[in-house]
Amino acid sequence: MWTVLLVEDEVFVRESVQRIMDWEAMGFTVIGEAGDGQEAFEFICAHRPDVVISDIIMPKMNGVELLQKVRETGISSRFVMLSCMSDFEYVRQAMEYGASNYILKLSMKVQSLKDALEKVKKELELAPRTASVQAHTVTEGAAAAMEQKAPGYEPTDHPEINKILAYLHEHYQEEISLSFLAQYVAMDVKYISQLFKKKTGDTFVHYLHRIRIERACELLIQTNTSVSEIGEKVGFVNDNYFIKIFKRFCHMTPQHYRKLQRDA
Repeated sequence: MWTVLLVEDEVFVRESVQRIMDWEAMGFTVIGEAGDGQEAFEFICAHRPDVVISDIIMPKMNGVELLQKVRETGISSRFVMLSCMSDFEYVRQAMEYGASNYILKLSMKVQSLKDALEKVKKELELAPRTASVQAHTVTEGAAAAMEQKAPGYEPTDHPEINKILAYLHEHYQEEISLSFLAQYVAMDVKYISQLFKKKTGDTFVHYLHRIRIERACELLIQTNTSVSEIGEKVGFVNDNYFIKIFKRFCHMTPQHYRKLQRDA
């Protein structure tokens, strides 16, 4: 079962969304509810739901800010946004940050929610394997080999940061969070965040994005794989988020980059 978190400050809307769907028949189960963005963020960090169905306008932290903060931590939960007619600019921002879909609350019906969940389900089934502490048992020998062989990074003078860099270059296509890396090297998450920035000059998220975009550039030049597939291969949750980050690094779309490189 894919897990779902419902985020909505109006209790009757949360209850309505939970009531109108036969979740189990679709392969989902609701594991929690939150009444504002901050509460939702804490739940997401603790429980890693596969899907977050979130209102946009909420107290403490709106839905777009929640999505952005979740992405910055490296968590790739799929987001379906609940929107009012006047929220269009927020919807646009949410789609840029990788929201999978949005639903207008005023006209929300069972079919519209079902269609959105079907789309998300396909994304989840195609997604790279999630990185988790339980999923990866790395021996000391394997870790050392990764440090020596992982391409494309300059070692630092700190062995634990080198171990993290090796892991990122080996597993960039998977979901990787800073909290997982902190557990991986048995260090405090806040400390490792500061240490990573000090030793590499980059934040963890920016460094991971750079690895993914570099690999995407290689695939755009060397293969005929579609932009959508390349985004998935290098670890982005959907097309919109991949294109947004690609443009941030390369100042052009992936399609334009491919054309320029092949015409050169």
